[in-house]
Amino acid sequence: MPRRSLAVLGWLAVVIVATLAGVGALRLVGDSLASTPGGVRSQTDVARDLAAAKERPVPPTATAASPTPPPATPDAKRKPFGSPGGTVTATCEDGLVRIVYISPAQGYAVDDQDRGPDKEAEVKFRGPAGRSEIKLRCDGDLPVRMGHDD
Repeated sequence: MPRRSLAVLGWLAVVIVATLAGVGALRLVGDSLASTPGGVRSQTDVARDLAAAKERPVPPTATAASPTPPPATPDAKRKPFGSPGGTVTATCEDGLVRIVYISPAQGYAVDDQDRGPDKEAEVKFRGPAGRSEIKLRCDGDLPVRMGHDD
């Protein structure tokens, strides 16, 4: 009889330890799955964070047409041009214009492009308000917009 009691007590101890371990594991996993990172946020916190986000500049939408942004150092021959559809930066060398950077505006995409180097370069954007284009050529060693700066 003592052997049987010892076996029952051993079995009961194993069941209790396994149950406690399982409950602890479920609590740990359940808390990490069900909780909000950083805790629950109030409406005031959310409104403050949204206002702060609006003040930060939004990086341009990456597209397959966008190369690496122009270097941070200013280049007197590089000049940006804007339109409702986006912005391009161009440079001139030996009388040929070359578009070095394209950044569509939010909601717009590059519809067509001819980056050069050539006598003329252009980018066409397509978006919710229709189409927009930037057409460029060189005036000496500086790029100029055709139809606007001529």
